[in-house]
Amino acid sequence: MAALQTLAFISVIAGFSCSLTSECSYYNLLDYLNLTSSNVALETMRPVKNWTRSTFVQVDLFLLGILESNEKSQTFTNEIRVHMSWTNEFLTWNPSEFCGIEKLSIMTSMLWFPDVIIVEDVSDDGSMRMSPLVTVYSNGSVKADFQQRLTFACRLNLFAFPFDLQTCYISFSSLNSDVDSITFGTISDERFLTQVSDTVMLTRGQWELKHIDIYSTNQTIENKSYVSFRVLMLRKPMLYVIDFIIPLFYFLIMDLASFFISEAKVEKLSFKVTILLSISVLLLLLADILPSTEKDMPIISIYCMVIFTMVAVSVLETMLVMFLMDFEGFSCFYKKAENCENAKTDDQLEPMEDSAETLKKGEGKPKRSDLPSDCDLLKLILDEVKAVQDKTGRQDEVNGKQESYRRLAAIIDRVFFVLYLIASTIFVVLGYLKWIPQMI
Repeated sequence: MAALQTLAFISVIAGFSCSLTSECSYYNLLDYLNLTSSNVALETMRPVKNWTRSTFVQVDLFLLGILESNEKSQTFTNEIRVHMSWTNEFLTWNPSEFCGIEKLSIMTSMLWFPDVIIVEDVSDDGSMRMSPLVTVYSNGSVKADFQQRLTFACRLNLFAFPFDLQTCYISFSSLNSDVDSITFGTISDERFLTQVSDTVMLTRGQWELKHIDIYSTNQTIENKSYVSFRVLMLRKPMLYVIDFIIPLFYFLIMDLASFFISEAKVEKLSFKVTILLSISVLLLLLADILPSTEKDMPIISIYCMVIFTMVAVSVLETMLVMFLMDFEGFSCFYKKAENCENAKTDDQLEPMEDSAETLKKGEGKPKRSDLPSDCDLLKLILDEVKAVQDKTGRQDEVNGKQESYRRLAAIIDRVFFVLYLIASTIFVVLGYLKWIPQMI
């Protein structure tokens, strides 16, 4: 009898051990959940036991990198990771009945998956990297992750460029299901999303992540549910300050310094034209960055155009000053009159020169009748003296007019320099004050 009791006890223990061993297998759990073979119902049917109850899909958005921004096309390219969670009411079990198994990884293709889209997405489909597995928990919760190089549309406000803070929205919705079938929400709060994104971010480029806000939860548009995340990104302006703002300011200073070059120097005009062409090159570079569809002109465009206009006006002023410096007024008229007077005097003196030449050659003594009388000689001398006096007077008059034009040019140059200096100072101060609120 004792032997039979011992044998029975051993049989019970062995059976219990075998049962325990078989129950701890993932296969038994999959078999219990009807996942050992293809199950069309689980793959295609929304996982609710009552069709009037919507499926609540929770979404978390994390930024892994800010790769690129395109101001022309108004787009950002970011590396993102999305965590999704929903409940499958057909996949629940008691962990105590399966050796404490609380979660299970299965192929994505074996389960129903919400048709989630990113509304602002303008990237190609090949950039999404979906995990082939989803994790199913004992309470029916299903969690899935995917990572994507996302290019999304964002309406950029470039008024304060390059000290701009951009606000972009990334919204998740269902492509085909209405709000009665799928509603959206979030898993984590805003602080957690921002902290994790800031910690795991691999590259930032010229941007700094300020905050990720949950803009709206379970918003309904066109009978579809949405969840929107607001991403705030601050541009790092150092590159544009070095490449645009400082060089333009230096060009303005150099143009002011060019007023100390002598007015008579042609190099002054060449120097100013060179500055003007250099600013034109910077304007062309800026035109390749900023879009032409902005409602409000960016401050940096105003900054460039004002400096360009001031330098252009300075070039025109230099041309005017040089023209006045070289202006000879009626000098051509005086020169023509002088030539005529000289020709007349020469004609009067020709007989005397001929007589002197005849005497030198010794061809005979001049007759008394051929020699000019004393009266005629004095008259000729008087005419010559008057001609010299007239010529000297006209030259003094021309020189006086030239000197007056030079004084006028000097006055214009000094007055323009003072006005130019005042206008430049006011412009720089106002531009700085306009940019200050955008920098803070």
